[in-house]
Amino acid sequence: MAGKFVLSTTSDGQYMFNLKAGNGETILTSERYQTRDSALNGIDSVRKNALLDERYERRTASNGEPYFVLKAANHQEIGRSEMYSSEVAMENGIASVKKNAPEATLDDQTTS
Repeated sequence: MAGKFVLSTTSDGQYMFNLKAGNGETILTSERYQTRDSALNGIDSVRKNALLDERYERRTASNGEPYFVLKAANHQEIGRSEMYSSEVAMENGIASVKKNAPEATLDDQTTS
């Protein structure tokens, strides 16, 4: 099963998306956007930048858990991972974004 972007609205009326792997696990979460069009642009940006390793910023949380941030060419954050148990697990997460994002379908849950 292929990956998909799930576009949804937040409780305060903003928009966000999650990139889910084929197994349904969330592998990347966006920031909140004021408009649906901005969120769709964010999805396009993830698709364009996902294959470029230099767009991934590998970080360590204050509790020592690794995670990554995907950035656009302008250095704006376009997505953030969950916290991982190890560096290897984080690298597997990056590989999953690279594999799933370019061809991921859109599951738009903002329309009824």
